[in-house]
Amino acid sequence: MSTQHFEVNFDGLVGPTHNYAGLSFGNVASLSNAKAVSSPRSAAKQGLAKMKALHDLGMVQGVLAPQERPDIATLRRLGFSGSDGDVLYKAATEAPQIYQAVCSASSMWTANAATVSPGADTANGKVHFTPANLTNKFHRSLEPLTSGRILQAMFANPRYFEHHLHLPDNEHFGDEGAANHTRLCSNYGHAGVEVFTFGRYAFDASKPAPRKFPARQTFEASQAIARLHGLSEENTVFIQQNPDVIDQGVFHNDVIAVGNQNVLFYHEQAFLDTEAKLAEMQRKFGEQPLHFICVKTSEVSIEDAVQTYLFNTQLLTLPNGEMTIIAPTECQENASVAAYLDDLVQRDTPIKQVRFFDVKQSMRNGGGPACLRLRVALNDSELAAVNPAVLMNDSLYQRLNDWVDKHYRDELTVEDLRDPQLLNESRTALDALTQILKLGSVYPFQR
Repeated sequence: MSTQHFEVNFDGLVGPTHNYAGLSFGNVASLSNAKAVSSPRSAAKQGLAKMKALHDLGMVQGVLAPQERPDIATLRRLGFSGSDGDVLYKAATEAPQIYQAVCSASSMWTANAATVSPGADTANGKVHFTPANLTNKFHRSLEPLTSGRILQAMFANPRYFEHHLHLPDNEHFGDEGAANHTRLCSNYGHAGVEVFTFGRYAFDASKPAPRKFPARQTFEASQAIARLHGLSEENTVFIQQNPDVIDQGVFHNDVIAVGNQNVLFYHEQAFLDTEAKLAEMQRKFGEQPLHFICVKTSEVSIEDAVQTYLFNTQLLTLPNGEMTIIAPTECQENASVAAYLDDLVQRDTPIKQVRFFDVKQSMRNGGGPACLRLRVALNDSELAAVNPAVLMNDSLYQRLNDWVDKHYRDELTVEDLRDPQLLNESRTALDALTQILKLGSVYPFQR
């Protein structure tokens, strides 16, 4: 029997403390919606609806659990003491900005959870995972250890899966995970070309770098991931993000480009040295032609691309072989982007359709459909070794919706984060979730 191959999307479940604290400098949507009232329940249900819809389209869809928030363990590291309630009260009163950071539900954007290389690309034939260290933002730098534990609970079989510790917690090795990594291949199970996009060289200040907003991914971090994963020079390409677009709010490459199989969909201002790097991708890809779909500035401005997240869309190959774009409804509501997409599906490219989803709770915090998922290419043996409790089906969808209804608040303001009851609600919810998803004790409060 021939081996089957899948690209599985693991979407982040939105956590119970989903809020708009405006913590992400360089992310225009996050800053512009700071202090707005959020709805954790709506956000979680919007995410679940997208997961279920992709499952119903025949995709293999998984669920990635959120982090424990508020992060009491980190507050204790920072010198707040007493009971959990005391720690929470002191931090919220004495250091409200730090307290807001340890309440962030940013782990919902699982494109930043890790970088994943499938077995077809790696030297030892295993699927490799390296959690992102996310050093550029304090609230996100709290995630990697728990992300690593959750991934190990999902992909536990050492015969098929290899897990690495995140890179050193230093700006020189700033790593933002799959948001700056894409993979081009003829088939998910065949060896592909892994494309690492970086914002700056950490050890060479003479090279180009943005001036206004930070470049969160370094060249050195991308190289280190490739080494850890056992990738060869012949199946990797390192390409620098255009510093000018970072300064216009393109904080990750997945805000300006997305790839799938033999397609790279990107804005003409996305990269430096574009022509030479695309030629390198084609050379390393082999004889079959790649489809480079370049969106001109005259068609869609950088501002419109960032506001609508045209490129922070999921580019999927459905089981019938058709390639489709999963886009936020913001793309429908913008005249130039809607017109571009209408035209795109008529062109002679593999992309044949666009489907729109309402993920507004996530969009307001600066994350579109692509931010919400981690892609893992697996063959049928590897898929059979994945923890089955994290894979979406009708029963799990219903259980998780009931779980959200039971544990999540309908509305949450930044002021509500000070409520000590929120900590109890969050821990009760996560304790129940680890049982539903059969993850074991992955959270600090459970250990």
